[in-house]
Amino acid sequence: MDFPLHFRCPISMELMKDPVTISTGVTYERKNIEKWFYTCKKKTCPTTMQVLHSFDMTPNHTLKRLILAWQNGKSQSQSHDELSMKHDELVSLINTIESSPFKVSSLKKLKSIVELGDHDVKDDFKKCGGVEVLVRIIQQILIESSDFVTFRACEEALSLLIKLPIVLEEEETIKILLQPGCMKSMAIILQRGSEEARFCTVSILQRIMKSDCQWSVVIEDQGIEFFKSLMEIMSDEICSKASSCALQVLIDILEKSKKSRLKAIEAGAMCTLIEILPDSSKSKSEKIMYLIKMMCECADGRMGFIEHGLGVAAITKKMLNISNIGTKIGVKILSLICNSHPTDKVLDDLLMYGSVKKLVALLHIGGSSTTKERVIKILKLHGDKWKKNPCFPYELKNYLGLESDSL
Repeated sequence: MDFPLHFRCPISMELMKDPVTISTGVTYERKNIEKWFYTCKKKTCPTTMQVLHSFDMTPNHTLKRLILAWQNGKSQSQSHDELSMKHDELVSLINTIESSPFKVSSLKKLKSIVELGDHDVKDDFKKCGGVEVLVRIIQQILIESSDFVTFRACEEALSLLIKLPIVLEEEETIKILLQPGCMKSMAIILQRGSEEARFCTVSILQRIMKSDCQWSVVIEDQGIEFFKSLMEIMSDEICSKASSCALQVLIDILEKSKKSRLKAIEAGAMCTLIEILPDSSKSKSEKIMYLIKMMCECADGRMGFIEHGLGVAAITKKMLNISNIGTKIGVKILSLICNSHPTDKVLDDLLMYGSVKKLVALLHIGGSSTTKERVIKILKLHGDKWKKNPCFPYELKNYLGLESDSL
């Protein structure tokens, strides 16, 4: 490094860190002059060769402050130069990446710059049209879906997008991502992409759904495979983050659109959810039961629940075992099933798997009046069948007015 001559130690010719001045008025680096005096046993000034009678050393605070000030100025200047170089490299990559035969490596370089950069770098990326470039690369998969390089470039573009959280929160960016071509491309990655690419894609979808943009209409246009892919990711026991993300995305979608509920049901969502519910954590169980509840609000969903065979058992297992919210949702699901002309098998399952027992227990413990009203309605609707079973409490028959043979 080039630095002023008076900052150098006359002995080593290196930049001084701890400058001290001796009796001749010459300043040296402390460790160097100490070595001259005490190790080499010299009694002269190294610069003037003047014989010394005193070996006292006085710290040169003024020079030290000047050296530190110069270093800080140099550091800031270098930092500015580096940022300028990074900016130029960023702009160059964005402008040439689409025509480059090495898109994947260029995207990795871009991602490295964005990851190491500050807010200004991410802002530059957006101002230079980086988001639009990435979307065009992502959409290229629709034209060359069988080309490995195109597919990898699409995956890299999605992994770069997720590194821009501030940009992803902007409505302008969301609208670009909601273009039909971009959504179809992301649907392909959900089906066929690597584990990392699928996680990036479902994370981007989650950010889209947090926005105020009208995204539900675009989602409704997606095919059955889109919902199958979401459920596959949701069932993934290895990548819990991706699974949680997919679960929340599915909730957001079904809350917004009844049409999407029907597509999810057709894609086999009811079967998948019932099968993963028993071994799910408490928080995940609540969300899964909420999804089941939303689908049971449709006739096709109730049919799917009944046809599975273990729906009653799965819901009953979670009632009174996870949370008040979970129990409330569970009662709502059973209410929807029981109010829609359930088969004899369903009614038998409710008794056999302990659903009736838990419903009766709910009448004796605290809970919302709405939940208790649903319980009473279920028991009154089907108590005539259940009262013949010795397990059905006799005192409850009187309470519900089931003494006679008819309701």
